[in-house]
Formats: sequence, C-alpha cells, structure tokens
Amino acid sequence: MPWRASFQNPLTKVAVFLRIVKEVIFMTVEQKAQIKSLRCQGVGYGTISKMLGISSNTVSSFCRRNKPGNTNNKSICKQCGKPLEIKSKRKPRKFCSDACRLTWWNNHLEYVDRKAMYSFVCAECGKPFTAYGNVHRKYCSRECYIKGRYRKGKPR
Repeated sequence: MPWRASFQNPLTKVAVFLRIVKEVIFMTVEQKAQIKSLRCQGVGYGTISKMLGISSNTVSSFCRRNKPGNTNNKSICKQCGKPLEIKSKRKPRKFCSDACRLTWWNNHLEYVDRKAMYSFVCAECGKPFTAYGNVHRKYCSRECYIKGRYRKGKPR
C-alpha cells in the first residue's frame, strides 16, 4: 500500500500536522460563523468539513475550543423565574436560592426518585409504616419511640 509507506515518513506526518494548523489559523470569519450555526443545528463534524472543504479534525478542534452549542450564558430559576448567571467550568444552576429549590421540590414530588423506601412494622403499636433512607428504623412516630423507650420493662 503506497499511502501507508508515505505516511510512515516522519516528514509526511509533520506536513499533515502543519496543514491542519494552517487551516485552523487561516480559517475565515465566515467559515467560523458557518461552523457555529451548523453545530447549533445539530450537523456533525464530517458533514461540516465536507461542506466547507476543511478537515474534520479542524472542525472538531474549533468546536472544542469555542463551544458553539453553548451560546447563551444565562438561565432562569425553575421556581421564581429570576435570571441566573452560568459560571464557566461549573454545573449550571437550576435555582437562585435554597428556598426556591426546596419549594420547587416540595411542589414537584413526582420527580423525586425514591429508591431507598423501606417498609417496617412499628415495635410499639404494631402498625405497618414506610420510611425513606433509614434501614434500621423501629418506630412509626416520635410518640411510639417515647412510649417504647421509657416504659421501663412494662409489657405492652
């Protein structure tokens, strides 16, 4: 395979690298704008590179450096609608405060993923109850806990 032998040459590798660097440095403003708009539309690197006549590696490195899909730097609070500032290299915030976060989650309990729900029988009154997150729970309420804890050996 002749292409394989030519690519084995270190000078060929350098030439390919320089061509890619040259494409990135000399990419026109129009090409950059086209890449941004096409990526926002969901077009892939390979398709963009064929449309613009540049390497797909150039397109992917441009997108990695410039994040064309993330153009808006603002978000709004899910509860009150206040604008939130998104800080770079941080997870985007969904709520403006703890009060808004707690209010929203209390109003939208259907979205809570309750994996740690356990069923028990109360050691004091004998009623079945469910508890979230505590495997070692014995009593269904504080009243039953106090009765069971402080009855001092008296039978039920």
